[in-house]
Amino acid sequence: MFTGIIEAFGNVKALEKEGENLHLSIESKISSELKVDQSVAHNGVCLTIVKCDSKNYTVTAIDETLKKTNLGALKLGSLINLERAMKLGERLDGHMVQGHVDQTARCVEAKTQDGSWFYTFEYDKNSNHITIEKGSITINGVSLTVVNSKKYQFSVAIIPYTYEHTNFKQLKVGDHVNIEFDLIGKYLSKLYLSH
Repeated sequence: MFTGIIEAFGNVKALEKEGENLHLSIESKISSELKVDQSVAHNGVCLTIVKCDSKNYTVTAIDETLKKTNLGALKLGSLINLERAMKLGERLDGHMVQGHVDQTARCVEAKTQDGSWFYTFEYDKNSNHITIEKGSITINGVSLTVVNSKKYQFSVAIIPYTYEHTNFKQLKVGDHVNIEFDLIGKYLSKLYLSH
């Protein structure tokens, strides 16, 4: 489990295809604190560390992960939002995030608004996912509050701190992001559709 509060950036140093898998080598200021078998969220995607040293570490994304997320679009030098799994007994500053991305969404609007940033996203019309006004959403691993919820579209407002400390500062119209919908909302949607 994660909280959606980003700890650090990861910088993609190497990408290696092996069959349908993609190995990502990442440099980060938290690399020296990581160990093999540890789970880390990468743009909201929970991946297991398979190799590490004091400067870099490697994770592997399988075909299923690459199809459902934006990890396959990463390039050398791409910045990734990183978060280690939460510790029991710590404060939950964001919301409960599993690190299991539901789908990607496309940024359809990005604008500044009196010292903050406002982004609008559109997601797959064939999905049964929902958002609600003031509900939680995870975008590239960042815990955010939904504003302007519509069918298959929603917006979020980003404060300067979040803008500077996440890869939102690189996000532009047309980019795809990883979305994890609110856990409770997913259960309610499933319950509603089964009746």
